[in-house]
Amino acid sequence: MTSPVSRGFHRRSRPAAGEAGKLPPGQHVTGDFPVLSFGPTPHTPLQEWSFTIRRGGQALRTWSWPEFVALPAETVTADIHCVTRWSKLGTLWSGVPVSFLLDQVEHDAQFVLAFSDGGYTTNLPVGDVSGGQAWVASSYEGKPLPAEHGGPARLLVPHLYFWKSAKWVRGLELLDQDMPGFWENYGYHNYGDPWREQRYAGD
Repeated sequence: MTSPVSRGFHRRSRPAAGEAGKLPPGQHVTGDFPVLSFGPTPHTPLQEWSFTIRRGGQALRTWSWPEFVALPAETVTADIHCVTRWSKLGTLWSGVPVSFLLDQVEHDAQFVLAFSDGGYTTNLPVGDVSGGQAWVASSYEGKPLPAEHGGPARLLVPHLYFWKSAKWVRGLELLDQDMPGFWENYGYHNYGDPWREQRYAGD
């Protein structure tokens, strides 16, 4: 049976001087950017793309692609850490802060569920996507984000394991109570702090 997860090549390398303190326990540095996805890569035409904040399944605010890329964006340099134990240091992104997007609607939600093309979801506390901790990124290393890495836009939450940075993201569902997403329902940790090695439920 074919695995639903597509794996990209990556090689292990030892951390250079000064890098060791940037690596969470159990991680190794890669110079590549491995591709690890559930299912096939979506290719949504930009004229059909939109980003929506919704609650109870009802849209509160929606941006088309031209509207979205016109929003205030920030340049972010971040280390990213995959649950499969690779880390890539000093990655460069550009994206709209999630806190800005959430400020465009009135809400008192405590959690969000990110949803993506292809049916992928992942859950996050609002406190972890606010205050300059998360972005909807459309650029990587100064270029449009490639589809294999989640383009045209992906969630970027670098302080958590990278499965929380949902590829091909299309919106956020506001929640009063936490609701596990795709991998969380399959036994991944509900929160996913790499510094505490929260890879799987019970960690």
